[in-house]
Amino acid sequence: MGEVNVQEFPSIVRDFMAYKSAIQGCSSRTVDEYMLDLRTFFRFLIASREGLPTIGEEFESINIRGIDLEFVKGVSTEEIYAFLMYAGNTRGNQNASKARKLSALKAFYRYLVSKKHYFELDPTANIESPKKRQSLPKFLTLEESIALLEAIKNDKESKTATRDFAIVTLFLNCGMRLSELVGINLSDLDRELRSLRVIGKGNKERIVYLNDACREALVSYIKERVEETYDEKVNTNALFLSSRHQRISVKTVQWMVYKYLDLAGLESKHFSVHKLRHTAATLMYQSGNVDVRVLKDILGHEQLNTTQIYTHVSNRSMEEAMNENPLAKVKKNKL
Repeated sequence: MGEVNVQEFPSIVRDFMAYKSAIQGCSSRTVDEYMLDLRTFFRFLIASREGLPTIGEEFESINIRGIDLEFVKGVSTEEIYAFLMYAGNTRGNQNASKARKLSALKAFYRYLVSKKHYFELDPTANIESPKKRQSLPKFLTLEESIALLEAIKNDKESKTATRDFAIVTLFLNCGMRLSELVGINLSDLDRELRSLRVIGKGNKERIVYLNDACREALVSYIKERVEETYDEKVNTNALFLSSRHQRISVKTVQWMVYKYLDLAGLESKHFSVHKLRHTAATLMYQSGNVDVRVLKDILGHEQLNTTQIYTHVSNRSMEEAMNENPLAKVKKNKL
C-alpha cells in the first residue's frame, strides 16, 4: 500500500474522509485504503481524458488537488466501468480488489448525494460489485494449535514467553482480531477474568468471554507484568506490553507469531496472525458444536453470511458422516 499524504487530496475528498473517520468511526487503515483507491481513480480519469499514460511514473505523479465538485459531478457510469476494467487488465487487480475500489467509489458518491446533497444522480448506483472468489479460510488443526502453544511453553530463553503464550491463547480461544488484541486495556478486564471488552471494526464495542485456558494464561501474565513494570514510563493501562513497557504493537505481535509458527514447524503452511482467528472460529464450530449465530456474535461480524464460511466441513467429518448413515452396514450377500 502506498503512502497517504492528506495534502495530496482535494478538499472534497478530505471532507469525505473526515466524515468516514469521525462520524462513521472507520479505522485509519480503512480511511487510508479509501483515499488510495480514490487517488488512483482520479488519476485514471485525468490520464484518460488528457491522453496521458495510465501506468508508470508519469501516471503516479498526476496531481489530483484540482479535483472539484464539478469534476466529480461530471463522472459518468461508463467511466467507472472503464476504471474497473483498467484495474483488472492493467493493474492486475483480482475481483476482491476491484470490489474494494468500487466500494470506495460507492461510499464517496453516497456521501456527496445522500449526505451533502450536492447533486442528485449517483453514477455508481446501479453498478454491481465484482463477485469475489469464495475461498475456504485457512486454519490450524487442533494438533497444530497445540504444537504452536507447546513451542511457546518450551522456549526457555524468551523473557516474554508468558506474555506470548497468553496472546496466542486468546487468539486461538476467542478468535479476536489483531487490532482488538493490541487495544485491550487492563480496565477492559472484569475482576474475575470471566470476560473482557474489545473495540472492533467501526469502533463497535463487544464483550469477549474467557474460558479456563484464557484465565490461567492471563493470571500468569498479569502477575509477571505487575512484578516487572514498576516504572514511571510504563503504559499503565495497556494489557500487553512490549519489552520497552509500552503498548505492544501490531508488528511485534506478528513477528512473535511467525517466530513460534517457525519453531512449531508450521511456517511452510504460510499461516499468519489472522489465520489464528480462523482457527478459533473453525474449531469452535467443528469441535465445539457452536451455533453459527452465536459464532457471529463471538467474532463480531456484522452479517451472518460473513460467518457462514466457517460452516464448511472437513473431509474427515464428511467421511464420518457417511459412515453414520444407517444404510452403511447394509451389504449385498456374497455369491
